[in-house]
Amino acid sequence: MRKLFICALFFIGILPKAQNYAAINGIIDRLEERKGINQHLENVSIDNKKFVLVKDFEDHTERSFIILKGKDATYVEMFDDKATGKSTSNVFSGDIIRKKNIISLRADKLENKKIPIPVAKTLLLTKQKEIIYLIDINSRERWIDEESYTKKTK
Repeated sequence: MRKLFICALFFIGILPKAQNYAAINGIIDRLEERKGINQHLENVSIDNKKFVLVKDFEDHTERSFIILKGKDATYVEMFDDKATGKSTSNVFSGDIIRKKNIISLRADKLENKKIPIPVAKTLLLTKQKEIIYLIDINSRERWIDEESYTKKTK
């Protein structure tokens, strides 16, 4: 009798939680979207896209761009010195390989000259609130689609 009573209490305790399954499932879906998990973005075109990353430090600002055109990619690093106001840049070119939501960038030329160690980035394509991002798998940096960014600021 005691086991039956404990079992009944257990099921009565679980019943309200089961009704909140849809709410819990919605929360999990949003968290997965934030992490970039379980998104099916194979049909999203990244051709002719430009992604931007800006880092602001005390003494300088770093702006980086990834420009994708078909299988070709251009990776640009720009450094702005706050003290002198001078800007320097590095322009790398190379190619990409895309497998579902993963994009591998390999830039093996610096201003059209072969370099011995190419710049390599592995990026995860994600989408949040209709904005397309590339998340660097190694550093967790988020590259935002320039079109999405300029739409928001207008």
